[in-house]
Amino acid sequence: MSARHLSADERRAVTIETVVELAGERNPSEITTAAIAERMKLTQGALFRHFPTKEALWVAVMEWMAERLMARIERAIEQASGPLAALRAMFLAHVGFVVEHPGVPRMMFGELQHAQPSVPKRMAQTVVRRYGERVRAVLEAGRAKGEVATEIDLDAATTLFVGTIQGLVMQSLLAGAPDRIRDQAPAVIELYLRAIRSTS
Repeated sequence: MSARHLSADERRAVTIETVVELAGERNPSEITTAAIAERMKLTQGALFRHFPTKEALWVAVMEWMAERLMARIERAIEQASGPLAALRAMFLAHVGFVVEHPGVPRMMFGELQHAQPSVPKRMAQTVVRRYGERVRAVLEAGRAKGEVATEIDLDAATTLFVGTIQGLVMQSLLAGAPDRIRDQAPAVIELYLRAIRSTS
């Protein structure tokens, strides 16, 4: 079924997915509403019936990213046998999400680099903060259960966890090989877990 025959909600969803797809192929700042409409085989007028401005569309895309990434992270935590296993599962789930949607980190990095404040930029900052808070909560649970060493600085451990994923993603983007991080991720997270694991 083409985009022109979808319901309003379905067309909004397809539009968001189209933006994420395009962001995986080009610089997000270069994605125009004309390019989105062309990919969807719609007119720009039809596009603006669902998103009155480009910023409104970007806000919807950021919401889509945040909801799906955090839902995947929560599922990974729920299925893990303990805090360290949860950290491993979170890391690998996040990497898997990026491999499936390479446009997501491009859009996140793009929004965070903007000098001027905007709703999408604030949303990107909120996602990063929420993610960090979730990592820290798992680290705190690990310390309480004796899995994480008591001398570990939890703020530093949180920063390192988030930064390690960001570093892997950045390297994959620079190399133009998003699949590479899937191969590297297991060894990288094991090094991290070894560094914070309690030996007592």
